[in-house]
Amino acid sequence: MTDFFQSWGMTYEAAWLIATISGILLIALPLMLAVAMIIYVDRKVWAAMALRRGPNVVGPFGLLQSFADGLKVFLQETIIPSAANKGLFLIAPIVTFTVALLAWAVIPFGPDAVLADINVGLLYVLAISSLGVYGVVVAGWASNSKYPFFSAMRAAAQMISYEVSIGFILICVVLWAGTFNMNGIIEAQRGHGLGIVNAFAFNILLFPLWVMFLISSLAETARAPFDLTEAESELVAGYQTEYSSMSFALFWLGEYANVLLMCALNAILFFGGWLPPLNVDWLPGYYIPGWIWLFGKIFFFFFVFSWVKATVPRYRYDQLMRLGWKIFLPLSLLFVVIISGYLMATGHFS
Repeated sequence: MTDFFQSWGMTYEAAWLIATISGILLIALPLMLAVAMIIYVDRKVWAAMALRRGPNVVGPFGLLQSFADGLKVFLQETIIPSAANKGLFLIAPIVTFTVALLAWAVIPFGPDAVLADINVGLLYVLAISSLGVYGVVVAGWASNSKYPFFSAMRAAAQMISYEVSIGFILICVVLWAGTFNMNGIIEAQRGHGLGIVNAFAFNILLFPLWVMFLISSLAETARAPFDLTEAESELVAGYQTEYSSMSFALFWLGEYANVLLMCALNAILFFGGWLPPLNVDWLPGYYIPGWIWLFGKIFFFFFVFSWVKATVPRYRYDQLMRLGWKIFLPLSLLFVVIISGYLMATGHFS
């Protein structure tokens, strides 16, 4: 894109700046539109599973419901509790929203369609996603209210617990792919499953890791059945209790952008990302643009997230911690040993 702007007679520095800003907008604006639409999809899936209609009044088939909700919160008054720490109270939702967008910089939508194709892309995602807890903790503390503070403590413990096992799962993927680069990980999956399937998930050693990663993704994004941070029966609305207007909306946007990110990571790390499902030349899979395959896989995983939320009851907090520390952590560590041993024995690194 920099070359394109340079062809207009711009200097390299100016062309690079405009190309970078354009790339950011090309990701951020469609992502915001996607968040609005998946909230609608989320509600439609829940409604269908409860034999209800869901949003069906605003716009055709209720498609404009999310935009009406957005307009409503935009026009509301921002109320700040008198005992709250005003500065931190307002910064918290901005941190949550910004961090949720930053991780998308290294997500590849095609072989050359990525904002920052860095060698340590996966490490960058892990580092950025771990910063999301700061917005939640600061929101809970700055509210100066008991329920939001309890929620913030839960969120911190929950995210740390599942990030540990996610880290070990990612080590296994990196060992097999031989790179931290996101496009490199996708290319390593070409024909990996029985020579015809573009996915790590069809590997008998990596399939259990994908199952653990999917469940950890639900916990990391505080989705049901792991939504203990917002358990309505216990904590009203959790760390968001004292928020209103756009500050509340920023939490929602950040939460759903994180959900989409986790869906994208499931697709990229285990299901071939922008590659078609089958590595067969005579099928038209490679003629379809890569970003369409990636969006289709993201949508599938988002449907799974919604399906789980609509059907699975909430865990108790001790069950949540037990699953993270006593089951996933030992299992993921065991698989690091097994997979590294297998790769060494088969000469994978030579």
